[in-house]
Amino acid sequence: MISEKKWQQLEVQMKALGILEKDLHEHFVRSGGHGGQNVNKVSTCVYLKHLPSGVEVKCQKSRSQTDNRYLARRILYEKLEAQIKGKESSLQRERYKVRKQKQKRSKRAKEKILQGKHQRSEKKTFRKPVQTD
Repeated sequence: MISEKKWQQLEVQMKALGILEKDLHEHFVRSGGHGGQNVNKVSTCVYLKHLPSGVEVKCQKSRSQTDNRYLARRILYEKLEAQIKGKESSLQRERYKVRKQKQKRSKRAKEKILQGKHQRSEKKTFRKPVQTD
């Protein structure tokens, strides 16, 4: 169940981006897949279309229609934000961050890491007790 606070936050974000409820066309379809009798009898899948931009979203992640309505609006918001803001959108920034994390380290960076490790190991050797014979 999605809290009222989350709904309000999403509405504020959508208004800030210029997405109005009157510009959205929403209808419900029967879901498929897991869920048993609930998805076979109830139209829980949400189809959402933003009329000015033509962006369409279909969401059936949850068995609950109200949850799917929220999730569909959030997905639509993210898509439109990526279209409007481009590289400045939160989705694009997250993708860039993951790409940078997976990228191989440069030769210089590897050398720096190894140098730091050698320095630490030297410190540790000085901490060892002195053996006297």
